[in-house]
Order: sequence, then structure tokens, then C-alpha cells
Amino acid sequence: MKIGVISADSASEKRVALTPDAVKKLRKLGFEVVIQSGAGQAAYYADELYQAAGADIANSSTEVVNQAQIITTVNDLPAAVTEHLTAGQVVIGMLDPYRNSQLDTYAAKGATVFAMELLPRTLSRAQNMDVLSSQANLAGYKAVLLAANEYSRPFPMFMTSAGTVKPAKVVILGVGVAGLQAIATAKRLGAVVEASDLRPAAKEQVESLGGKWLDVPMSEDEAQKAKATGGYAWTPSEQYIKDQAAVVDKALSNADIVITTAQIPGRKAPRLVHGATLAKMKAGSVLIDMAAGTGGNVEGSVPDETITTPNGVRIVGAANIPSQLAAQSSDLYANNLVNFITTLMAPAAKDDASAKTLALNLDMNDEIQGALAVTHDNQVRLAKR
Repeated sequence: MKIGVISADSASEKRVALTPDAVKKLRKLGFEVVIQSGAGQAAYYADELYQAAGADIANSSTEVVNQAQIITTVNDLPAAVTEHLTAGQVVIGMLDPYRNSQLDTYAAKGATVFAMELLPRTLSRAQNMDVLSSQANLAGYKAVLLAANEYSRPFPMFMTSAGTVKPAKVVILGVGVAGLQAIATAKRLGAVVEASDLRPAAKEQVESLGGKWLDVPMSEDEAQKAKATGGYAWTPSEQYIKDQAAVVDKALSNADIVITTAQIPGRKAPRLVHGATLAKMKAGSVLIDMAAGTGGNVEGSVPDETITTPNGVRIVGAANIPSQLAAQSSDLYANNLVNFITTLMAPAAKDDASAKTLALNLDMNDEIQGALAVTHDNQVRLAKR
């Protein structure tokens, strides 16, 4: 059975779905691999490295599709590639399923399509397939470095003969995987870090990394509800949201660096920083909007652009940070894919006592496959949000 790798548009995406190390792992499992020429070039994986790992090199995406039963990609396939799919093929990638306009086409072609973003993250057996965590971890780290590059002062405190240099004040909004890594990285660089999240349960995580939790007063009833659910299923009241906004507004007014990480799969990113708050911020302060590609957490942010407000605040629309760490993010993503691909396989009939071939074992009742499959048996399976 052959697995294919499609080249991404290097103008917007430098990652590659499988690395040479991943090819070696798949070859040991009995797979053949074909990769489009130049697919790994932007991530510093030359064709020669794939050939050394045992992969075949194809001249075009069409050639890959014509040879492979399983097709791997970073983002959605180009429409021109989708047209060449045939019934029974499998497509695996980060396909932005709730905004994907090709699902009907995939279904009509008879392809089974798995969107890796839909992985049930609460399942222990799925942890090594979690693409959102593997990519967000790197993104949180790189976001701090982007901020440091934009900021006109150093992060740590310096004691010099000319005077004391104060440490930078960094505020992280959204304490998921990316936010926690951003806190850890900013602390390592010597900044004073504060963080906020709608989940009160995130407080312990923030403080364990040396950050200060932006505390919001809670009623006794809210505190009990938050404690009972661990904070993750807690629905805050309108008053709590209003109080939190006031606390965050004050913190941002004094901040040097702000990094926003809040994204909701399938929905527009929530607006966390409004124009009124931006107007209160100091000239020279920097905001890194990690959700710029899905609507933006910061009012006025533009994907892949850096703008400066009238009062001198720089807003960086960081739409695809993992792509800026293409070599490492590709490596982690490829490991996620290899781990998932192994769940799709079952031994087929044996030709003799020592030989064994691979066959697909697509099972929509499986808790992982069923959750990730957005098309199967000529049907779109994705529930609308």
C-alpha cells in the first residue's frame, strides 16, 4: 500500500506532511511512500533525503494521487488535486473542516477524508496524534520570539552603570497549550508575565510556570460551579465576563507585550482586545495576534501583516506561526500522522506463512476514526456548528 505526500503552496505554507524519518517508520511498517518533488524543500528536507529513506519521488501532485491510496497533506488539497481523487482513496490533513468548501466534492469522489483537528483530545490513546497540541506548543514559543523582535526594549531586567533596565511586562490572553508555552518562554527570557483565561482552573497552571493570574472576583455560586466542573465546563455569567474584561483592560494598558491565543475550531476567533483598549496602550507596545487567520482576537489585526495604530501600538497578525518553524513543526506533525495511520490498518490475508500485506480497516464506529472522518461512503459526516 502506498502513501502519498502532496506539496503545499510554499508562499503560505512551509511545512510538509511527512519527513524522511516518518518515511522510514512507515517503510518499516510495510508501506510504500511517494512524495511530490520539492514538497519538503521549504522545511529543509530535500528530495535526496526522502529517496535515502526509501520514498519514490513524483514530478507532480497528479502523479502522487494516481499512485497513492492514502494521501497526506498539511492543509486542504488544492481543488485541482481534489478533482483527480478516486473512490476508496483516503485523505488525511488539517483540513479546516467547518470552513472547508470541498467536502461535497470529496464525498462525491468517494474519498474518506480525515480532519486531524477533530481529534478527541480527552482520549489517552489519541494523545500522540494531537496535531493541535504539537503545533500550538511551537507556536506559543515562537510568538514570544516574534514579540521580542518587534519590541524596542529588552525582556529581562539589566543592572548597568547607566541605570537599571526594567523587565518587560507581558500579558498572555488564553491559557491553552500555546498560551502556557508562551508564559514559559517569556519567563525564561526574563519578563514579568500575567495571564488570563475564562477558565478559572487555568490559574494553577499559570502560577506553576511563574506567571501571575489576573484574578477576577467571583460570586460564591460561580466559585462552586467552577470548582465542581474543574473550570472546563463552567459557563461564566455576563457579570463575570464584564468584570474580567475590566481586569484585562487595566493589565493591557500597562503592558509592553500582549499575546493572544484564543481560537475556537469552526468559529470566528473571539474578540479579546478592542479599539478602546488599544487606545490606552503605550506607544511601542506590541500585540501578537495568533488568531489573525481566523478573524483575529485583536481589533484591526490583519493576517500576515504588521500595522501600527495612531498611538504607536504595533499589531502583528501572526496567521501561521508553526510554518515559521517548518523543520520542527513538520517533524512533530509527521509523527502525529504516522501514529494515526497505524490505527487505519489491519493485516490482510497472508500469501504464505511469512508474508503479510496491509489493508485499510476503516471503522466509523472507532472513537478516533469516527470523530475525525468528515466524508465516508459518499456522504458528508460532519455535523454543522
